[in-house]
Amino acid sequence: MAPPCGSERRWSRAVKMTFYLFFLIPMSSAGNGKTNTIFGKKQKLEIQQQLKRLNKPALKSIEGPDGDIIDCVDIYKQPAFDHPLLKNHTIQMRPSSYPEGFSFDEINDVSSNFEPEFTQPWHLNGRCPEGTIPIRRTKEEDLLRAGSVANFGRKKYHTIPDAQNKIEVNPHEYAMIGEAGDKYYGMSVEMNLWNPHTQEDNEFSISQFLLTNGVYVQDLNAIEGGAMVYKDLYGDKETRIFISWTDDEYQQTGCFNLACPGFVQVNKQIAMGARVTPYSKYDGNQFALKFHVWKDINARGDWWLSINQRDFGYWPSSLFSILSDSASTVKWGGEVLNYYKDGQHTTTQMGSGHFAEEGAGKASFFKNLNVIDGLQIQRAPRDTMTLMSKPNCYNIIDYGDYFYFGGPGRNPNCP
Repeated sequence: MAPPCGSERRWSRAVKMTFYLFFLIPMSSAGNGKTNTIFGKKQKLEIQQQLKRLNKPALKSIEGPDGDIIDCVDIYKQPAFDHPLLKNHTIQMRPSSYPEGFSFDEINDVSSNFEPEFTQPWHLNGRCPEGTIPIRRTKEEDLLRAGSVANFGRKKYHTIPDAQNKIEVNPHEYAMIGEAGDKYYGMSVEMNLWNPHTQEDNEFSISQFLLTNGVYVQDLNAIEGGAMVYKDLYGDKETRIFISWTDDEYQQTGCFNLACPGFVQVNKQIAMGARVTPYSKYDGNQFALKFHVWKDINARGDWWLSINQRDFGYWPSSLFSILSDSASTVKWGGEVLNYYKDGQHTTTQMGSGHFAEEGAGKASFFKNLNVIDGLQIQRAPRDTMTLMSKPNCYNIIDYGDYFYFGGPGRNPNCP
């Protein structure tokens, strides 16, 4: 294990302020934690209309052993094309180019027997046919947990009241690293797969990557993805794969997975929002998800995503105002939502639930970190900044192109 950096790197005041503003405002949330909502006739009609919008007609449906229903939807009838900017969109079935070192030609060959290193439970009961994509079906109970049809799948800025100080408290907590100050045309990462405990149904635990324009204003652009546990959204406390994007600081855009139209999926093996297994085990076998995101500069400039070296789909460049050109910040790490149940920090875990200093096989890791910089060169991060919003609850140790992170939440030093 390499030693941690010995001194804090110095940035210009402007860059540092931008980075802290970006870090300190929460990125991910959805719903409002309400359950058991009683709906009248109007609301029930809205639910049925929303379900019809979200659940496209399936050519085949597969029920997994975990209760998820996966609909195999015609690739040309997927939710992306509900977006007004994509009405006449032509699907690009694969990128026109890969950054150096990113080529997956052999395993993307449809005749290849390559399988992702992770599995999803629905695979046990069938696969989607050619010309379709798998979409996790949204159920009525999913919308009920959201508290309203409009809230389902959406990200929101969460606060909690502090009556004593008469202020609103930010419940989002982070252990992340990032680089800013250049133009970025992509990134790669291999992130550890765990099943962290979440104490409350409306709390989540996320391991994620983000590419953004770096400033929290109304025109914030962001692309993100990773793995998350979030019972309010999914109905259980299993680890699920996710993506998201926004062009307006999550005001009108910004949903998990395919709940908001925009992302164009081309892969027929991976269902976004479905469970991923196996999980890593403490002091045992370790499993990871590999993500690559890059801008296909030789074609339309779309942002492509690959998962475990298989092209998954892309965010069309036309969705964005600023990311249509490039990103200015890349980040990796963990985030939790902590609602201070009964005035205490909750026991919601980040990563493996163990602190970074426990190291290999025990703490969660992000490794093989790379960015594609303004010169279109793939390189390891440099001059990174670290954020630990509550280091006694969750922490991070950065070793350059990899880091360990995580924590248990409430403990004697994190009351």
